[in-house]
Amino acid sequence: MRQWTIDAFASGPFKGNPACVVEPMDTWPDDQAMHALAAENNQAETAFLLRTADPARFGLRWRTPLTEVPLCGHATLASAHMLFAELGATSDRLTFDTRSGPLTVGRKGGGYEMDFPADKPVRTQAPAGLAEALGIEPTEVWTGKFLVAILADEQVVRSVRPDLAAIAAIAGDGSRMQGDVAVSALADPGGEHDVVSRFFAPGAGIPEDPATGSLHTMLSPLFSAKLGRPVLRFHQAYPGRGGDLECEDAGERVRLRGDAVTVIESRLRLGWG
Repeated sequence: MRQWTIDAFASGPFKGNPACVVEPMDTWPDDQAMHALAAENNQAETAFLLRTADPARFGLRWRTPLTEVPLCGHATLASAHMLFAELGATSDRLTFDTRSGPLTVGRKGGGYEMDFPADKPVRTQAPAGLAEALGIEPTEVWTGKFLVAILADEQVVRSVRPDLAAIAAIAGDGSRMQGDVAVSALADPGGEHDVVSRFFAPGAGIPEDPATGSLHTMLSPLFSAKLGRPVLRFHQAYPGRGGDLECEDAGERVRLRGDAVTVIESRLRLGWG
């Protein structure tokens, strides 16, 4: 059985966010086996795919080294790239059945477009300890699946050095994930992007995630409302890598666009499939 490591939301190798994607199987491995492989891979996500009678439709599950998650953007993009680029899927659009409902990924220009449910954030009060954990006072705080702290400008976002142990203990009012905190700001004028962000997820066993598709289901409606434009360019400013997304706010849905690059093909000696 084969597995690929794919950099998603990447402009080239060693950019964006790596995900491991396992070759599609006829039955799901048991949870303990999936957890063991995800921990062995030690990437932000390992994606597991299930074949169906439809060659353009698959079951999809995602695991971090610590837990199964209900939604993951970059590993969905990586899964689609694997099916298109490595296994030769001929359909223009793939459908993935997930814990967050059906998700579709299609070819778009030289990359891909994903259609995800929007997670429209609500403004909230900063929870106790957030400013101390980040080392800076946010100008606004928003909540949804994650907690989003708005900072003064791009340079402040890039310079944040959080206390990850303190971040792991934080959950804002209404946020559905403890220990998962994003920081974001408008990008400097004149650059290639409209918004910059970073995402710290020690609650899921990920100190900092390089490019987070599910986060942008919150950031897209939030910043589209602020800027009055449905289509925005986002940069997730993980030091040394960075991920690039174009997002379109479509009301109850968000369209996330980006590219992916295969960097490793490996063979698993596990007897699955």
